[in-house]
Amino acid sequence: MFDRLERIEKRYQELEQQMAIPEVASDPKQVQRLAQERVSIESLVTKYREYKATTKSLEETRSMLGDGLDEEMAVLVEQEIERMKSQQERLREELRLALLPKDANDDKDIIMEIRAGVGGDEAGLFAADLFRMYSRYAQSKGWEIDIIDGSESGIGGFKEIIFEVKGKGAFSRLKYERGVHRVQRVPTTESSGRIHTSTATVAVLPEAGEVDVSIDLDDLKIDFYHSGGAGGQNVNKVATAVRITHLPTGIIAICQDERSQLRNRTKAMSVLRARILDMEQRKQETEISEQRRSQVGTGDRAEKIRTYNFPQYRVSDHRIGLTLHNLPQILEGELDQLIDALATQDRALQLEEQLV
Repeated sequence: MFDRLERIEKRYQELEQQMAIPEVASDPKQVQRLAQERVSIESLVTKYREYKATTKSLEETRSMLGDGLDEEMAVLVEQEIERMKSQQERLREELRLALLPKDANDDKDIIMEIRAGVGGDEAGLFAADLFRMYSRYAQSKGWEIDIIDGSESGIGGFKEIIFEVKGKGAFSRLKYERGVHRVQRVPTTESSGRIHTSTATVAVLPEAGEVDVSIDLDDLKIDFYHSGGAGGQNVNKVATAVRITHLPTGIIAICQDERSQLRNRTKAMSVLRARILDMEQRKQETEISEQRRSQVGTGDRAEKIRTYNFPQYRVSDHRIGLTLHNLPQILEGELDQLIDALATQDRALQLEEQLV
């Protein structure tokens, strides 16, 4: 690790020297390129230099113990040594984390898909609860939510809803939400007070640009039709809804939320690219259905990443064994405690893999 840090620090020094050369300084494009590279490693270099300074101070302080100190001063020196050892260990761990490979998708906008699973109308209501939860969370982060397509159930829930989340770091945070979510509560229609268990599936796809995914227009089948509202009535008299089928894979993307055919087509293409990118990033799965199931599961009650238990105000994330008793706050979008714990576990697993 430290050999790598030394190389990074050396590169940082080279960049500073190059930017000071008059010929380079007079070339705005070259200065910008070098400055961007320097900024990308600056925080790591600063932390590494802090680590080296702490290590040097620790060695100097240890050497004081052999200078015939009186007992009181020796105790103070020992305390200072313990403090610096703790700081040194903290900095070493932070450096290890900083060197972990970054997910290339972390800064991308995302497309989220929430679908009702097992549980009938109650599953649809739970899907709506999850959409509201993620909307509130996005709002707290200053991210933008843009609905692409949705199918409502008859009592205010969603059979499915597909939407964009636009904002820096959206994927890095929400990628931990993909999977099957389970709810346990008494439905409003249940007269006997019996607790029902229902599920909803959540997919999180990094948005893909044209550079990420190349699509041949000859491989697309594009259909236009009238947008349909709840109950099947036509929303528009003009056929603005768009259905795009990628013929080689069979992947379909639909958008009917906008009144403009062009905007619906643009959004549908965005969904299509994201789904194709997601499929390509899971090349070990040969069937599209398998690829989709690896992310969202089948919606069966036994497949779950998290349970929301209303009678006990409890939320349990089964991947890390974390249970919280603040269900109302979580459903209002206060997800950071859960996501921070999942991110910490993810980093710990990556560190273990580095040591193997």
